[in-house]
Amino acid sequence: SPKMGVLRPTLTVLPPSKEEDKQCSATLVCLATGGFPSNWNLGWKVGGTSTSSGVSTSLEVLGTDGRYSWSSTLSLSADQWRKAGSVSCEASLSGQSPVTQSLDPDHCSE
Repeated sequence: SPKMGVLRPTLTVLPPSKEEDKQCSATLVCLATGGFPSNWNLGWKVGGTSTSSGVSTSLEVLGTDGRYSWSSTLSLSADQWRKAGSVSCEASLSGQSPVTQSLDPDHCSE
């Protein structure tokens, strides 16, 4: 198949479920779709700072179109979610500017 070069994935950050939001904790999911090659790396920033705690990232999935998809899950405590200000998911690949998608926490009711 012809070489595709680099394809930037599309990022979607899914907000916490309504039930979770009431309890004031959060599990966020970042979906990255349609990237190439397979070694794009997904990471999270909370309030602008990279975080690796509470993060689990899936293996890449190869689609029928020859592009890859990934997902990453970030679990935040109530306190972290309240203080975050913004949370962003970032897909990075050496030599490329990162793809970023942010989500502003709805400040949950005390």
